[in-house]
Amino acid sequence: MTTHAPQTTQSVTLPASLDEAVAALTAMPAAVPVAGGTDLMAAVNKGQLRPAGLVGLSRINEIRGWQYQDGHALLGAGLTHARMGRPDFAALIPALAAASRAAGPPQIRNAGTLGGNVVTAAPTGDSLPVLAALEADLVVLGPLGSREIPVSHLLAGRDLLAPGELVGFVRVPLLHAPQVFLKATGRTGPARATASVAVVLDPARRGVRCAVGAVAPMPLRPLEAERWIASLVDWDNDRGLAPEALAAFGEYVAAACIPDPPGDEQLPPAVLHLRRTVAALARRALGRALA
Repeated sequence: MTTHAPQTTQSVTLPASLDEAVAALTAMPAAVPVAGGTDLMAAVNKGQLRPAGLVGLSRINEIRGWQYQDGHALLGAGLTHARMGRPDFAALIPALAAASRAAGPPQIRNAGTLGGNVVTAAPTGDSLPVLAALEADLVVLGPLGSREIPVSHLLAGRDLLAPGELVGFVRVPLLHAPQVFLKATGRTGPARATASVAVVLDPARRGVRCAVGAVAPMPLRPLEAERWIASLVDWDNDRGLAPEALAAFGEYVAAACIPDPPGDEQLPPAVLHLRRTVAALARRALGRALA
């Protein structure tokens, strides 16, 4: 926080439980919940946001861990990227751990949270394509109780948070199968993604799930490409695929997410390069998952 923050905020509330946080947000609907603040305070300091108040979530212990529930992991919205990047979490949800380790420099990973990444819904959010590929749900708490909505619905604006509501948990199915997250950046070292891809295998349903991030306002699911490649996988044996099939999958995904323009128009060179990047990421991610 910089010297700009106190001038733009009227009050700060620090609840000790989710119930207290909901009560605070209900009493002041214009207040903004904040955990790590990596995105929110940047917006405040740039003059893009002037919250009437802040409801700090850092003291709420119940959203800083996870638990098992009916074949799912119930992840607290206050889990930091640094915590999700550790080996014990990686054994649980490998792709989300990989995305967390790629989420930026140490100061961002130590402060930024899973819930903040979802609610901010920045196109370059590293966890978002993973949650989309996993078909995760959000547990939303509010003055009328709790409800679950798919992560994809919130990101697409199909089901938004009502006044007084906040995301308490993220419910993720435990597939116990290979998962891969890869991203490309414009420079070496920690940086925002220019494109990212998450690939998740679902052997029980003989399915392949793929989500592409950073190339659109929300993660994109190339559903036809998923179904096509799943039909070629030898699920009963080594799950092998020929290199040509992997390459075709990459091209299929890229063309679905960055389609050709109508008529005789050509893609601009920068967009064509981005499509090639997506194709390479999808090909490599699926290859690693099948291996």
